Amino acid sequence: MQITRSSLDTAKGPADWFTGDVYIDAVAAPAGSSTFAAANVHFTPGARTAWHTHPHGQTIYVTEGVGLCQREGGPAQAIHPGDRVFFEPGENHWHGAAPNRLMVHIAMHQNDDSGSPVAWGRHVTDEEYAAAPRTGG
Repeated sequence: MQITRSSLDTAKGPADWFTGDVYIDAVAAPAGSSTFAAANVHFTPGARTAWHTHPHGQTIYVTEGVGLCQREGGPAQAIHPGDRVFFEPGENHWHGAAPNRLMVHIAMHQNDDSGSPVAWGRHVTDEEYAAAPRTGG
């Protein structure tokens, strides 16, 4: 058995990537030949990512609260604890908390050959966010 003690502080999500207050805790980082990374991401009510893509796709697993997610050109969807969302490689999307609820998810993805897991785009506008469903399913 191997236990790796947590030695990294919680990081505040950068304003270039997020709207609102988002906090990130590393879960797994690429090591050796692995390109896999995972993070526990905490979104305060109304907080959300900017539009973005992942070269190898991304899975998010909701652990707490109520969230929202949307792929470009599709309807926004409410997500709840236990829901898993897979975004296809290169699929432009965003995800975050509902306006009145916290949301926590584990984000899992792989880095590309240059070591990057994500390509960030523009921020989700308030109008785009307001058009998303509230807390329904």
